[in-house]
Amino acid sequence: MIQKSETRPRCAVIVGPYLSGKTSLFGALLQATGGRRSRENTADGSAIGDHGGDGRKRSATSVLSVASGTFLDQPWTFIDTPGLADFVQDARDACTIADIVIVVVEPEPSKLPAVTPFLYFLDQYKIPHVIFINKMDQATAPVGDLLASLQAISSRPLVLRQVPTREGETITGYIDLVSERAYRYQEGAPSALVEIPKTDSDLSAEARNTLLETIADFDDAILEQLLEDQRPDDSDIYQNFAANLQTDALVPVLLGAGLLDHGVQRLLKTLRHEAPFADVAADRRGIDAVDDVIVEVFKTLHMAHTGKLSLARVWRGVVRDGMHLNNQRVAGVHSLCGGKANRCDRAEIGQVVALGHLEETATGAVLTASGQVLNHRLPWPEAMPPMFALAIHTQNHNDEVKLSAALHKLADEDRALQVEHNKELSELVLHGQSDNHLSMVLERLQKRFNLSVDTAVPQVAYRETIAQPAEQHARHKKQSGGHGQFGDVVITIAPQPRGAGFDFSSAVTGGAVPRNFIPAVEDGVKDFLTRGPLGFPVVDIAVTLTDGSHHSVDSSEMAFRMAGRLAMSEGIAKCGSVLLEPIERVEISTPITATARMQRLISGHRGQVLGYEMKPGWSGWDVFTAFIPAAEMHQLIIEIWALSQGVGFFRRQFDHMAELQGRERAAVVEARQAYIGA
Repeated sequence: MIQKSETRPRCAVIVGPYLSGKTSLFGALLQATGGRRSRENTADGSAIGDHGGDGRKRSATSVLSVASGTFLDQPWTFIDTPGLADFVQDARDACTIADIVIVVVEPEPSKLPAVTPFLYFLDQYKIPHVIFINKMDQATAPVGDLLASLQAISSRPLVLRQVPTREGETITGYIDLVSERAYRYQEGAPSALVEIPKTDSDLSAEARNTLLETIADFDDAILEQLLEDQRPDDSDIYQNFAANLQTDALVPVLLGAGLLDHGVQRLLKTLRHEAPFADVAADRRGIDAVDDVIVEVFKTLHMAHTGKLSLARVWRGVVRDGMHLNNQRVAGVHSLCGGKANRCDRAEIGQVVALGHLEETATGAVLTASGQVLNHRLPWPEAMPPMFALAIHTQNHNDEVKLSAALHKLADEDRALQVEHNKELSELVLHGQSDNHLSMVLERLQKRFNLSVDTAVPQVAYRETIAQPAEQHARHKKQSGGHGQFGDVVITIAPQPRGAGFDFSSAVTGGAVPRNFIPAVEDGVKDFLTRGPLGFPVVDIAVTLTDGSHHSVDSSEMAFRMAGRLAMSEGIAKCGSVLLEPIERVEISTPITATARMQRLISGHRGQVLGYEMKPGWSGWDVFTAFIPAAEMHQLIIEIWALSQGVGFFRRQFDHMAELQGRERAAVVEARQAYIGA
């Protein structure tokens, strides 16, 4: 009999690489739990997770989808997450509030490195997870090889829970290694209990011994029984799994085919008996055990008819419509089924709901009824670093205010999207994960907000400096009746070390330039520095005011400011202009299978490899450190993904400015002059 404590709501999040079959498994789980009757298929647009419409075009889930069901009187919420690397931010955020995560992989060893980022993230945050090897009906590699390939990229020990049974080359069922029972798959029905095939008995016995040896590392009693050739009790084995799964100490591996409903019931039974409850996940998140209502927001949506919805997990207490959380009134509590939000009166501990009109709440916020801030809470996962950018502007000038509001909502929904107003270059720039990611953002601008924009490659913040020192005398003199204008200065201009910036000083003696006019000369110099002879801001120079003269009546701050600017304009032509380009320090992470190709890629982008090493904590991955010009970064992630099966990534930060010469310099200057003259 199921205990009352076992009927509390739980949440399982489904993650996995593109084409692993996550959404098919999501549909099969919902079908088995009464959440949806039909099977899910992203390719034909039938998936409940395709409610945004983006997946239909790309044959891949690009939005997070939430739905609930019941398995043997247990309420479950399942969250299907995008598999494309462009949209992995949603997957990470959802995993953070999960009781357990189902990691879906294909039965192909060469494709398994794509799951490394997911496993690393889950272990980093100690989130319990199981691995489900999907599409076993298409498997060609032995299960032992698949397990070995998975273990090579997992920092936690993996435990195979099943071995497949076959008739010829066709997988017809499986043997459960704990209960030592065999099951045969049945179309549209739970698997049937059958006798263990004689041809598979030796294989299953060997696999069971491996299972027992692995869990014995966590249980002295089971270890002693094995040493004494005793059979451990099945209940002790299940308890061992549950205890160590709960702490992310080991990872069960199950088999199946979501599209065919194979292995789905076995997966659900594993979740039912071994997945932790919400109180364990709350403890993992550092949520205080206090007498208060506590929810944590993991996703924000802006819906056409319901307004802003904050998807949240209830950690403590009961959430009711109309109550206040962090001094904001909850205007609606909704249960979710794909893109549909159904209003309900309340939500209890463990449930996943959408809360309406919490306008001041962002993803990652913890809300309480008392409004008090919780202590000792684990940090929310950081936003994915941007790897691709586009400059945009509205086709209709009157839409600029509307565009700003729309982008604010989209960035509120998507933490991997950053919006930058670059004042220096007069550009509005979108930063995201890839061209595909930003393409989807632009589609949503058009579809949801009726906004059409033009795009361009963002400008690069070039600078210019000088090669040699020079001295310059300049006089600004103007007479037009009444007081005139008179300012007379002598300055020296000298280059400074790279990165030193601008320095102004005065060496005037004898009051040739009155002290109160010296700041005006500096202002005039700075006025010029905003655009040098090549058309870019001037940096890394030192200017010294050495001499000058003034008029007792006609001299003024404005006159000396004009004189300072004139002196710079005439003097810098003697100094020899040097064009500087920004250089980024880039860390590229890639599977070792793409290491050699990545070296050539960096060189092809005028990059300098500083070194590479094994990526800490990432088995089978390398990380490169390189200097790459900012002008070469635009297409970099597209090429990295092409070389690394879509899983490589990079982080970047500005490092220094370097001189640009040759054809690249000529092309940049020509383009800048054309832009200025346009």
